[in-house]
Amino acid sequence: MLQRILHKLKTTVAGGAIILAGFSVLSRLIGLLRDRFLASTFGAGDTLDVYYAAFRLPDLVFNTLVLGAFAVAFIPIFLETWEDNKKRAWRVTNSILNILLAAMAVIGVVFFILAPQIVAWLIVPGFSPEKQQLTVELTRVMLGSILFFTLSNVAGGVLNAFKRFAAYGLAPIMYNLGIIAGIAWLVPRYGPLGLAYGVVGGAALHFLVQVPAWLKTGFRWRAVFDYRLPEVKKIFALMLPRTFALAIGQVNKVVLTVIASTLAVGSVAVYNLADNLQYVPIGVFAIPLAMACFPYLSEALSQKNHGAFGIHFSVTLRRIIFLVIPTSFFIFFLRAQIVRVVFGAGAFDWNDTRLTLDTLGFFALSMWAQALLPLLARAFYAFQDTKTPVVIGLWSAVLNIALAFGLSRFLGAPGLALGFSLAAIVNVIWLWLALKRKNIWLDTKTIFDSGLKIILISAAATLVLQMVKLEIGQLVNMDTFLGVFTQLIIAGFIGLVVYLGLACWLKMPEVEILKNMLVKIYPFKNKNIKEEL
Repeated sequence: MLQRILHKLKTTVAGGAIILAGFSVLSRLIGLLRDRFLASTFGAGDTLDVYYAAFRLPDLVFNTLVLGAFAVAFIPIFLETWEDNKKRAWRVTNSILNILLAAMAVIGVVFFILAPQIVAWLIVPGFSPEKQQLTVELTRVMLGSILFFTLSNVAGGVLNAFKRFAAYGLAPIMYNLGIIAGIAWLVPRYGPLGLAYGVVGGAALHFLVQVPAWLKTGFRWRAVFDYRLPEVKKIFALMLPRTFALAIGQVNKVVLTVIASTLAVGSVAVYNLADNLQYVPIGVFAIPLAMACFPYLSEALSQKNHGAFGIHFSVTLRRIIFLVIPTSFFIFFLRAQIVRVVFGAGAFDWNDTRLTLDTLGFFALSMWAQALLPLLARAFYAFQDTKTPVVIGLWSAVLNIALAFGLSRFLGAPGLALGFSLAAIVNVIWLWLALKRKNIWLDTKTIFDSGLKIILISAAATLVLQMVKLEIGQLVNMDTFLGVFTQLIIAGFIGLVVYLGLACWLKMPEVEILKNMLVKIYPFKNKNIKEEL
């Protein structure tokens, strides 16, 4: 049954997005379990500060040069070559794989050698010498993960091209399981270095779980470094604009880590734990919907059908805010319960909880804006305009850094989140105004009418949620995990029921998203159902 559903789903863009979203939900849940293990084992203190700071250099290298930029450039060129000459397509794949691996190995060795200077001087200048040294040690170990992730991303690119989403979607789950294994079995033996070994082990699993499906596509490794192939040159040329855009985001994260390292102990950990929490609904709802919409936007513009572009854009945007705006309301008013349930155990004390829930609250203010960024960026990509999002992203990053520096002086780690949220909101406004200058119909009236209704019924549902929360708090023991969990689940569920009930009462078309998602899961039940976004 499951195989039949996956087979049906993978034949459509939206179906593929649903597969990825399903695995994303599972991955995010396991990611929260990972964070719970980390928080309960170490608390928001020196060790977690070091752990999260140690990611900055490997992430800067890999996320900038490979992740995100590779798939966008590789998949269309690979498919185009595959149609003409399958043998040449595999030669292109091997060449790209080997060139990237060699480049990552050289860069990894250079940064391994220079890690003391880069980490201590540029990433965590506010850490004590002992914390700086430990950050360097973990960074050096984690640099090994970039080789596995490079292999994994090439494998994932091929699997996506062949619409084999299951193994690709399973990879992040294996990565998180590797980190959890490191916490459980390697930390007791190797201390904090066990965390870094778990990251590398998770990266290896991220790759290995995709190997069987990768080999089934017909791929076989060859020692080919044909950088002169036109397809190879074109792939790297297409990667450049996206690489620059990703570099802005990664540099922004590094600077925020620098600022956090100068704040109270645990600030780096608190910021990252809250960020991981708030990004769950964005990763589950917004990104899959934006990915599913992108081919439709591109097709509409290629056919010069601006009306279709506006309809697809409007429908997807309204679906995103229909899901994310109430989620942000609920997270804001249930943030204490969420943080206590997810992290509140072991070494994670009340002070850690308070700082994390304050930080999460400031993140929640901009969840709607963060959720719209992937769609707005893809709208520009459909116009083959990669420059505008990069320029606006650059100025938004500058604003973020300035706000984070100023606000963190007064608010600590929560100030970093408030600065991030304000910059994200400005980023979305700039992108929206820039898109309007394209002189294309965006169905603005429908978008704003739906947005106003969504905000109003979200507020009404939250009011009911808040009343239920207070009543439940009187009936259960709030000093226990079970009591807090009961309050969270019952209040959240009733808030959701009220929100959906009001949406149905108002006959909002966005309610159809739930019905359509079920249709996507069981598409074989009605052969005449038209594929939607």
